[in-house]
Amino acid sequence: MATGLARLVVGADPRRTLLRIGVLVVAAWLLITYGILSVRGQGPSMLPTVKDGQLMIVDTVSYRLRRPRRGELAAVRWEDDRAVLIKRIVAGPGDTIGIDDGVVTVNDVALAEPYVQHRARWNMRATTLMPDQFFVVGDNRGMPMAQHTFGTVDRADLIGPVFWVVGD
Repeated sequence: MATGLARLVVGADPRRTLLRIGVLVVAAWLLITYGILSVRGQGPSMLPTVKDGQLMIVDTVSYRLRRPRRGELAAVRWEDDRAVLIKRIVAGPGDTIGIDDGVVTVNDVALAEPYVQHRARWNMRATTLMPDQFFVVGDNRGMPMAQHTFGTVDRADLIGPVFWVVGD
């Protein structure tokens, strides 16, 4: 019986099993160190999509392989490099973005934003983004514009897309 249990746990060839375990440990370490980032939502700017204190897992590899997409939730390194915020990408390189009475327009077309539940009367003059710039903003547009962190960021400041929001 003990031999059957040992074979079940270790397999027919213990050296192969140890090699597999080693490969899995190294792969897990690489993924956790270089592939993903965990971020907690802070504040009300992303409500109702992300609640204060909610945990999100960010893919830190995707934006090295592809261009960030409009509508994605993304982790953003904000100005002083000390803060990582979660924001929605609403415009990309070459787009002209403006806000008129709370409605975001991209290239003079109102953006369909089903994730925005409340809109304050935000206004921002239209501006055209440079080749490596993106415009990011939170989903809670019901709060005053002055209390919101949003705006233009360089592609290098986009860490990656949120691929998993943990919990409710």
